[in-house]
Amino acid sequence: MSKTALRPQVDIRRSGDRSATKIDWLDSKHSFSFGGQYDPANTHHGLLLVNNDDVVRPGMGFDTHPHQDMEIVTWVLQGALVHQDSTGHSGIIYPGLAQRMSAGTGILHSEKNDSWRLDGGDEHQEPVHFVQMWVVPDEAGITPGYEQLEIENDLLSGGLVPVASGMRKHDGASAIRIANKFAALHAARLQPGQTVELPDAPLLHLYVPRGSVTLEGAGELSTGDAVRFSATGGQKITAIEPAEVLVWEMHATVG
Repeated sequence: MSKTALRPQVDIRRSGDRSATKIDWLDSKHSFSFGGQYDPANTHHGLLLVNNDDVVRPGMGFDTHPHQDMEIVTWVLQGALVHQDSTGHSGIIYPGLAQRMSAGTGILHSEKNDSWRLDGGDEHQEPVHFVQMWVVPDEAGITPGYEQLEIENDLLSGGLVPVASGMRKHDGASAIRIANKFAALHAARLQPGQTVELPDAPLLHLYVPRGSVTLEGAGELSTGDAVRFSATGGQKITAIEPAEVLVWEMHATVG
């Protein structure tokens, strides 16, 4: 990780410009190079290497597979996701509950759509929609770990809420902890007319997983749009319609 000098930039990336993986059970949109779709000019922004927006069909999901030396944060927008991993952790992730998996020296895990539930005697199935984000850890070879935490009540305020952080200024906040002291993820649920102010940080990544907002000085952002900020921050975001935003605050970059 490094803290090299940056030039001020607001780089808007539109939803339709993302690469995608679409198969019978998965519709995934990739903000950065992912899997076999490699673009050397689009590997990361700051410490963020992956920002995948996934929709998984009922009863389907990602079978057991490995990860190493990565902090993986999952944020569910609709439905429920079942997590199981080789360290013995398991859980059901749903909207308002944040999940962090530290891959460290190596971990195996699976993520499946948990849509088989009873309601009034009838089975209901729905897709699960979630955003999975990967940031590099401070150091390689840490002990694998898992954490999930309810954030729902804090989001009801309409403000920008720390969801995952390794930064000391968020000690004591209701946020899952990640093993990188230079990064934090914030989330907000906004009603039309509500406004939040972006953190003032060397690097920011703003993603709009649903709804539409206006970004001060740049105009409208719609579902799936993202903005990469360098050496600038503090702009205001105002909801045009009910919206959710995810903001990574970063004080270093990969390199």
